[in-house]
Amino acid sequence: MKKYVTPDFRQIYKDILTRKYPEKYETCEGVLLKKNIFTLDILKINALIFGISEKNSQKYRSYKESDILYMLEYQKKNKLNNGQLADHFKLSRNTVTKWKKIYKS
Repeated sequence: MKKYVTPDFRQIYKDILTRKYPEKYETCEGVLLKKNIFTLDILKINALIFGISEKNSQKYRSYKESDILYMLEYQKKNKLNNGQLADHFKLSRNTVTKWKKIYKS
């Protein structure tokens, strides 16, 4: 059985920043120095570098289980309802409800 290998996003974004956008390196350095880079961090770096509107690619996002659990913990910690969490992470309320049913905590 093949083992799934994730791309080294840290190196990919470092290369992009050093070659094409050296002026934005300091802005993104804090996220790149993190030990673990989550999907949310990748989306944040992407927005900082390219300034792309997240509306266009909203439909095709996918999240790992660790990212989903992080968002649900964030909701508990900050006492947010599903709508507030959805607005904060730019999700659908239905998606948040679905995740809560799947990952009952």
